[in-house]
Amino acid sequence: MVLAKLMQRYVDEKNLNQLEGIVETEINGVWFYRSSQGNQRQPFVYQSGIIVLGQGHKNIYIGNQPVAYGPEDYLVVGVPMPLECEAFAKAGEPLLGLSIDIDSELLHRQVNKLEILGYKPALESAKDGCGLKSVQMEVNMLNVCERLMSALCDPLETALLAQSLKEELVFRALTGSEGHLLFDLAHHEGHYARIAKALEKVHRSYAENLSVQSLAQEANMSVSAFHNAFRDITLESPIQYIKKVRLNKAKELIHLEGKKVNDAARLVGYNSSSQFSREYKRHFNETPRGMKLAS
Repeated sequence: MVLAKLMQRYVDEKNLNQLEGIVETEINGVWFYRSSQGNQRQPFVYQSGIIVLGQGHKNIYIGNQPVAYGPEDYLVVGVPMPLECEAFAKAGEPLLGLSIDIDSELLHRQVNKLEILGYKPALESAKDGCGLKSVQMEVNMLNVCERLMSALCDPLETALLAQSLKEELVFRALTGSEGHLLFDLAHHEGHYARIAKALEKVHRSYAENLSVQSLAQEANMSVSAFHNAFRDITLESPIQYIKKVRLNKAKELIHLEGKKVNDAARLVGYNSSSQFSREYKRHFNETPRGMKLAS
């Protein structure tokens, strides 16, 4: 597959053959992913944006809903989603992929232009649907992904074409079969965008004492309407969502930044280290690294 070959070319040229994880490319907001062996099913938080796999396959689990995707698909993620993911390398070849952030200015600009031109997304409001969808890779989307990877392998193309290619990729997602997710995100008056606003607060202020009532106020909704809409979009209750965000952030602090367990617990909003350790083990099926519960 051409896209996979271009991704491997990027790995070779940027000396990323030892990369296990994700790194930002020379294009702002475009991240490159590589994993030599994949991973067993484990919790992750997918951020808003577009995710493309050029090689390998993944299964993601949102509540009880499994979603599979690989080189024949791409993901549209309207709001940050706590989920579980398992990844499979193919015949000894590493997983290779891209993750593209969509900044709000670009999203609003394109949605406004499309609506002025009379364009309507393929499906109506996603306020009652999950905030993540797998989409079959159309020819136009595959083409722009290939050109984006080709540009990343050429400094001149990166400098001159990067922004226009990123904008085209967002355009292809907006006009794809699940583009309504991004349209609804841009419409601040809709339930979907209101929940997205509350989720932004969770990811920004996870260490604070967040309540369902305060998040409902952030979304300008009644508590009952907020709770129902929140569950429709994230397939989680607000309390469970907050807990998963905190635990995933704590895992980053412990494993990537070397924080002690007590310090990580405090930094993500836990007052009790023992409660944190119990919930961490229940969520990740493992104890925090070293279990160094310093006083």
